[in-house]
Amino acid sequence: MLIAIDGPAGAGKGTVARTIANALQFRHVDTGAMYRAVAWLARHRGVDLADSAAVVDVARDASFELSTRVVVDGHDVTGDIRTPEMDAAAAIVARHGDVRQMLVQRQREMGRAGRVVMEGRDIGTVVFPDAPVKIYLDATPEERARRRALDPAHAAGKQGASPDQVGQIAQALAARDQSDRTRAVSPLTRADDAVYIDTTGVPIATVVETVLTLARQRLALQ
Repeated sequence: MLIAIDGPAGAGKGTVARTIANALQFRHVDTGAMYRAVAWLARHRGVDLADSAAVVDVARDASFELSTRVVVDGHDVTGDIRTPEMDAAAAIVARHGDVRQMLVQRQREMGRAGRVVMEGRDIGTVVFPDAPVKIYLDATPEERARRRALDPAHAAGKQGASPDQVGQIAQALAARDQSDRTRAVSPLTRADDAVYIDTTGVPIATVVETVLTLARQRLALQ
């Protein structure tokens, strides 16, 4: 009873995962928020993000609350972690193998209870390779940058983004893609048995209905 949704930033993972979880009354777990929260907490404590051992210590002791808000060690960081700076910081944290191992263990504990929609970049390949439902969402780089620019959960979306800002966002996403796809541990890649969905120009309701239909068939849900 677990749905794994992977894909790059701006492909629609968050919106689709939250909507699916609400429709099925499953728990929604945004694993990307965990890496962002660890990066925020490390910076808050003055820890060098390049120091793998120090960041592992931060991740090991951190407490997470992941719902409509993201809270780490009592700090509500929901808005603070959705910035270009935290995108870059999370990418650094995500490249540390020991940190990933620590957070993957946490994520597996969250998923073992079942009835979970878990989104990220390595859910179907590493965290839950035997998940009965695996989805890989994607979109063109231009579409992903446009969505991120309009996303109110991110800093740019709160004030609107100019064409120059959209270009900057596209560059930042390209850098994050490169980091995620080339890291030595758990690189961003599509699982062989994941259903690939290109969301470019596709209404979110259509994507959600496609995933819901698949989930209900494979999980035998009514």
